[in-house]
Amino acid sequence: MSNIPNDRRYTETHEWVQPMGEGVFRVGISDHAQDLLGDLVYVEAPQVGKQLNAKQDAAVVESVKAASDVYAPIAGEITAGNEALAGAPETINQDAYGEGWIFEIKASNPADYDNLLDAGAYQNLIESE
Repeated sequence: MSNIPNDRRYTETHEWVQPMGEGVFRVGISDHAQDLLGDLVYVEAPQVGKQLNAKQDAAVVESVKAASDVYAPIAGEITAGNEALAGAPETINQDAYGEGWIFEIKASNPADYDNLLDAGAYQNLIESE
């Protein structure tokens, strides 16, 4: 069973979203997603200042098995990328919900966060896959 913290929301495409204050949200991939991908070997975070729509390609994570897009869970502007992942992409495998965050986004409408899946709904989603 995957670890699913209650202090954030999730998408159907396995991103997690954590409020950081003032409309900024930190984004990464779930423990379930990193487990499916296997050992990560490359992470491409989005460029700071880039405007994204919800569900638009934001980043790429590549493992020994496959490359996978990471989607913007909400619309907004990228305010930070986790530069540490460039030299240590395996950080996502080791700490998906902590140091393995991928980017931060300032939401166009912070209330969109409320429409994402809570931990229980996300658990149900991965159990149904």
